[in-house]
Amino acid sequence: MVRRPVAWAGAVVLWAEAAGVGFLNWFLGLVVDKQEMSLAGLDPHAMTVSTWIAGGVLGLCLVLCGVLLARTAVRDRAPGGFGRTVLIGAAVLHALLGAFAVGLVGWLAFAFMMLVLGLIVLTLLAYDRYEHREAGADAPPSGDGAPQAA
Repeated sequence: MVRRPVAWAGAVVLWAEAAGVGFLNWFLGLVVDKQEMSLAGLDPHAMTVSTWIAGGVLGLCLVLCGVLLARTAVRDRAPGGFGRTVLIGAAVLHALLGAFAVGLVGWLAFAFMMLVLGLIVLTLLAYDRYEHREAGADAPPSGDGAPQAA
């Protein structure tokens, strides 16, 4: 099965992306600070600090998603309700960033975002399907749910 390797690959890619996002926002904050740039009269220092905070928050969110995928791979079980919600949010974020990346950055950035999106979605679907198959007797009856005549 490829569930575990896909979850591990997704975790590693998300951790690398978190480091890249953190570095990029740190660098952009330094550029804004050194150039003393201002947007609509905002204080350049406030823009620098807000860039660093935004990069830190997004980086921590990506690290959390990587931890959730790694935990899924180690336990070989689907993530719980909170973990599934966070991973779905990350998948939606990558889909939106991929759509914006085509016009702003280029096709390589789009391909990377779609790779991460695919790893997250494949992990969610593979573990969901596996859990339902293992449930067997606990699975809901097929059809309209009406009792079956013997």
